[in-house]
Amino acid sequence: MSHGAGLVRTTCSSGSALGPGAGAAQPSASPLEGLLDPSYPRTHAALLKVAQMVTLLIAFICVRSSPWTNYSAYSYFEVVTICDLIMILAFYLVHLFRFYRVLTCISWPLSELLHYLIGTLLLLIASIVAASKSYNQSGLVAGAIFGFMATFLCMASIWLSYKISCVTQSTDAAV
Repeated sequence: MSHGAGLVRTTCSSGSALGPGAGAAQPSASPLEGLLDPSYPRTHAALLKVAQMVTLLIAFICVRSSPWTNYSAYSYFEVVTICDLIMILAFYLVHLFRFYRVLTCISWPLSELLHYLIGTLLLLIASIVAASKSYNQSGLVAGAIFGFMATFLCMASIWLSYKISCVTQSTDAAV
């Protein structure tokens, strides 16, 4: 019994319904024409990014405005939520202003995937730590809950944007 070599294929669905190459400017048009994608804010990916940013902002405000009992746990939570919010905003702007057309040296789907994987893991850890150190203070509990909601939204974004399929290929020659 022989097992074939495994091949993993990943595909990324862009935020635009038309794809990153669709709607490109005409060759005779200026490079800045069509830089703004007016249809992107209405896509599912953009709405999901906005929901992530809002929940992260609410989580940050809840923790920031509450009295702390454990400085290191909540400062870590604040740093993770703000850094994650800034990165999601940056990727939102990249898609909105079509910076992926201008900065072609960066693999935008890969960088966004890595951000979501690392950011979601750090946000999950920060939310668990914040929930365990909340001591029933309502603002800290609310911040931890919104942190968990943002974690769920980030996982949903990974699930919906990046399809991973494992395909096995047989290396046996037909006899």
